[in-house]
Amino acid sequence: MQAELIDIRNHMVKHAPFDDLPPEMLDRVASGIEVSYFRAGTDILEFGQNNNYLHYIRSGAVEIFRRTGELYNRVTEGEIFGQNGLLMNRTVRFPARAIEDTLVYLIPFELFQYLCEHDEFTDFIEVEDRSRLRSALSRREKSNQLMTARVTRLISRPPVTAPNTVRLQEAARIMTENGVSALPLMDETGDKPLLAGIVTDRDLRTRALSEALPSETPISDIMTTGVRTTKSTAFIFEAMLTMLHNNVHHLPVMDGETVRGVIALSDIIKHESQNSLYLVSNIYHQKDVKGLKRLSKDVPDTFVRMVNEDANSHMIGSAIAGIGRSFSQRLLELGEEKLGPPPVPYCFMALGSMARDEQLVVTDQDNAMVLDDAFDPAEHDDYFKALAKFVSDGLAECGYSYCTGDIMATNNKWRQPLRVWKDYFADWIDNPAAEALLNSNIFFDLDGIHGQTQFADELQGFVAERASKNPRFLAMMARNALGRTPPLGFFRQFVMEEDGKHNKTFNLKRRGTAPMSDLIRIHALACGSKAQNTFNRLKAIGETELIPEDGVGNLRDAFEFIAIVRIRHQALAIEAGREPDNNVRPEDLSPFERSHLKDAFQVVNQAQRFLRFRYNAGAVRNA
Repeated sequence: MQAELIDIRNHMVKHAPFDDLPPEMLDRVASGIEVSYFRAGTDILEFGQNNNYLHYIRSGAVEIFRRTGELYNRVTEGEIFGQNGLLMNRTVRFPARAIEDTLVYLIPFELFQYLCEHDEFTDFIEVEDRSRLRSALSRREKSNQLMTARVTRLISRPPVTAPNTVRLQEAARIMTENGVSALPLMDETGDKPLLAGIVTDRDLRTRALSEALPSETPISDIMTTGVRTTKSTAFIFEAMLTMLHNNVHHLPVMDGETVRGVIALSDIIKHESQNSLYLVSNIYHQKDVKGLKRLSKDVPDTFVRMVNEDANSHMIGSAIAGIGRSFSQRLLELGEEKLGPPPVPYCFMALGSMARDEQLVVTDQDNAMVLDDAFDPAEHDDYFKALAKFVSDGLAECGYSYCTGDIMATNNKWRQPLRVWKDYFADWIDNPAAEALLNSNIFFDLDGIHGQTQFADELQGFVAERASKNPRFLAMMARNALGRTPPLGFFRQFVMEEDGKHNKTFNLKRRGTAPMSDLIRIHALACGSKAQNTFNRLKAIGETELIPEDGVGNLRDAFEFIAIVRIRHQALAIEAGREPDNNVRPEDLSPFERSHLKDAFQVVNQAQRFLRFRYNAGAVRNA
């Protein structure tokens, strides 16, 4: 091959979608390329004209416009344009103009058709930014069976059930004869049997044998009610997350109100070698903080394993948050064993990324306590202050560093009765001030993880109802959210830090996932949703007309792609023996990642413009 063709080929192979092409296909394309040069300010494509080429930028920069003259996109070295017209009768739909002196490789239509025979290329050029993001993400999803397989695949036998009126000995006999470790118990008083509870081997040991209960004890005395279940249409990963979130080892699978079967933790372990469930199970077997600290060293390995097995960001974030919850819950149990039972009911709340089920390995602890309204500081606070310190110190031992902003239950301000918490939220919402909301933003992601979790549920409902009715609060939240912008410059180049130890990097949390979480939270509050997880919030938003349907899809894909690049960055650091962080150098990313990150950041830019318009954030003034 001539030196000139080798140079063309070597340049193109660095950039998506050409980096996915077979060598022989890339050789053929390089051999058929024509070269054209455009001076800055020159029109390259005009609306409606005939176009027979896919344009690849070797050097320079080009602006793409809508037919109305509105700027649509900016593309630079290694990017393509003109594909939309080629897909539509070879008629230009998006005019293009050089904004720098630009060298372009022209790929003839016949070669474009040849390239479209390759699935990776077709997926990439499908239509616009969202399609490229969606196709990139769908390839990841298809590679992971946890993401595509339904829970029914794990059901190997018809369900073994019993009436909830049977006696203890009869229930044990049924379980033994059928070789099951969990027995759904049915209420048969109505027209059709309904799930009333469940009993497991562990229940028989801890609630019956250890208490020496008579064999004629009604099984309803020891069964678990309010059973966590999963739908027969759910994916395996969804069942796994339910187990992680609720620390349960058995899930009845339901077809409507009918029990289809029961799946166990061991069924998922056999299906896929994720060990996060094993880790959670082991956490609850630890007898002291030292044991928990030893176990915490397994968390990075669990994280890396999930990344290498192509789990998505929702699955990884939920699993790591589930592990964090389990450490907190076990520490609270140990604390109560040490200090005695709590003098009044309380709820321990997770805040921020743990509450959203989006926690990664680079994290600190953000938590608070909601106390029963019968709480008397003089009588009760010494206990809760000691419990909060025990848990906070234990979490620090397990790798969850103290919050630098002191958002922890050890802070007297964040250890208050339910009525005081309602006053806090009422003041933040009814009297919004920019600085106050910046400091309290984290409290709008909350989840009860231990104790009277209905206190947290009540706060979620209180916030959802009050926030949705206060446009000034939403406008102030939007104004604050616009303070963090994605690291994408005017010419679709990455904008990087210019000083300090993170020079020439950009922060994928502060400039990527965090701005998205902020703006999605505001939309969710506006539509009265109590959801905390970003993907669940998007689902709730999509059920309203607050954002167009394609806008919700764009946000979902952009958030997933930014999050998964951030996750992989941390996993690679762990594997290399480095301290993981959120600061990424563009040169460390693959061409595929760089290209699609630009697409994702463009979605964030557009979403922030809509946020400013939707809530009139530019006009709001600080209180």
